[in-house]
Amino acid sequence: MAASDRMVLGPLVGSIDQGTSSTRFLVFNAKTAELLSHHQVEIQQKFPKEGWVEQDPKEILKSVHECVERTCEKLQQLNIDITNIKAIGVSNQRETTVVWDKTTGEPLYNAIVWLDLRTQSTVERLLKRIPGKNKAYFKFRTGLPLSTYFSAVKLRWLLDNVEEIRQAVDDGRAMFGTIDSWLIWSLTGGKNGGVHCTDVTNASRTMLFNIHSLEWDPELCQFFDIPMEILPKVRSSSEIYGLMKICPSLKSGALTGVPISGCLGDQSAALVGQMCFQDGQAKNTYGTGCFLLCNTGQKSVFSEHGLLTTIAYKLGRDKPVCYALEGSVAIAGAVVRWLRDNLGIVKTSQEIEKLAAEVGTSYGCYFVPAFSGLYAPYWEPSARGIICGLTQFTNKNHIAFAALEAVCFQTREILDAINKDCGIPLNQLQVDGGMTNNKVLMQLQSDILCIPVVKPSMPETTALGAAMAAGAAEGVGIWSLNPGDLTAVTCERFEPQINPEESEFRYARWKKAVMKSMGWETSEAPSNGDTSIFSSLPLGFFIMSSMIMLIGAKYVSVISVVGLRNESTED
Repeated sequence: MAASDRMVLGPLVGSIDQGTSSTRFLVFNAKTAELLSHHQVEIQQKFPKEGWVEQDPKEILKSVHECVERTCEKLQQLNIDITNIKAIGVSNQRETTVVWDKTTGEPLYNAIVWLDLRTQSTVERLLKRIPGKNKAYFKFRTGLPLSTYFSAVKLRWLLDNVEEIRQAVDDGRAMFGTIDSWLIWSLTGGKNGGVHCTDVTNASRTMLFNIHSLEWDPELCQFFDIPMEILPKVRSSSEIYGLMKICPSLKSGALTGVPISGCLGDQSAALVGQMCFQDGQAKNTYGTGCFLLCNTGQKSVFSEHGLLTTIAYKLGRDKPVCYALEGSVAIAGAVVRWLRDNLGIVKTSQEIEKLAAEVGTSYGCYFVPAFSGLYAPYWEPSARGIICGLTQFTNKNHIAFAALEAVCFQTREILDAINKDCGIPLNQLQVDGGMTNNKVLMQLQSDILCIPVVKPSMPETTALGAAMAAGAAEGVGIWSLNPGDLTAVTCERFEPQINPEESEFRYARWKKAVMKSMGWETSEAPSNGDTSIFSSLPLGFFIMSSMIMLIGAKYVSVISVVGLRNESTED
């Protein structure tokens, strides 16, 4: 590439996309929104106990440095000058909770991931302090129900169960943050002057934040008994937070001095990246989970059908805040990973599409992947995953198809709720995320929703949204968010191919399966921890007596046979 061609590229913007399954760094052309290069690293998830999901904050940070360095190397190989990167945005998995020591820069415990269920007993204890045990008691202040999903209960669990964190709080050494806060603090200097902040979209997922005043709420902090001094400063989604600093220990510093100027929770970033800036525009992101957001503008709309009210974005310190209705599904792409890693049905996630396409039906098999309970619209933590409708004919292809169908049915439930709350049904669904590369899934989604599904040709909308926020920030100003300046996006469109009656029949069967998944778990374990069937005396007595009767019957039958043989010999 000639030097004159490099000049044509103009300013570039980098985007850190830190998700549940992987970390990526992507670089976009600020004038055309073209993706120039990227690098991706998969992140390990740890499951130390049933229902527990953790990640290593240091591994996450290392993966960010690695992705930045490798992407810069790829750009240089393309003869693209990395000094043209003028800003960096951050998008992140939301709710995942980190506490670290500000004097050493070390995490004090693994990050508790948004999917984690260990806090169910914490939630139940907190509910006893609420009139009528009403999960929606704080809904009009936070937009959220009391649930294991949000950061406040995870932080409460850490304070209750990790002595190092309690001691660090007492000593004034502890800092709390979601993944964005941990990354921004670390990347802007860490223990040597790092900036401890978050943005309004991430703060709105903690259950400690008042979504109207846009401040940490003292009464909520008092209810959860969270010391406010450990919380990050809340900023807008588009402003300069600090400058990238070199990291000698990781030999990372290619972008030292570049401002970090955009920050959005991943689902808000995807909403921006899909350019859903008008009231009523919606997008659905298919990642580890599945998240459908509908922009409600500057008005916070509260759902009567199990949806969350969340902050969509605030694109500048002096810009208005915009809200969204959100339907959250815990397990989407994670079900494919489960089929790969736990059952070994496939060796790669891409094989699921091939298996499903070979049969084109689940043959009456339905899969409810409630591994972490059910999120919207049920908010039922007692649910667990089930596969039902199995016959001797069912094989791995049918289960693969049922897994993909489950993602689509869960989206249908959320879309129905959004249509009821908004009063105006969506006439098409804009989609993004890694799973949208699966054409079988996208066609299934259109069939089950009975509306077209529209996928942008450049699916990295989450990273694009963070880049747009960073490039548009005051003091950077290289990316215009004016509607007339936004780049037109080419799309792939999937139209329904089955009749609505068949869609409704399959959806009704799915709903029946969902009902059967509920009520499986409680937070109370047997008092002695013995889950053996013999821990129940009546059941144990019944089984033991049945075994004795069987042995006795077999003994009697043997005696009878021997007797008959003796009689026949005598004859």
